[in-house]
Amino acid sequence: MEKFKKLKNEGNDFVKLGEYEEAVNRYSECMKLNTEECTVYTNRALCYLKLYKYEEAKQDCDHVLQIEDSNIKAFYRRALAYKGLQVRKKNMAGI
Repeated sequence: MEKFKKLKNEGNDFVKLGEYEEAVNRYSECMKLNTEECTVYTNRALCYLKLYKYEEAKQDCDHVLQIEDSNIKAFYRRALAYKGLQVRKKNMAGI
């Protein structure tokens, strides 16, 4: 559990620095240790949104909502992911 907390805190620090790829790596390591910790998934979803990886963000939010069906952050970030996916579809249609 101590390693989990250390990795999560490192991920949080990378988010504060705007280093989202590094944060994703730390949160992904956390998930190998504990798949039920929803905060790590919503944090990684935030990073994916910042990296314009909307499908990945949506998947993380979907996972959280299977565990906690009223998680507000997961609903909000999933909505942002859907919005990003819609914008991408519209841009592709114009090409």
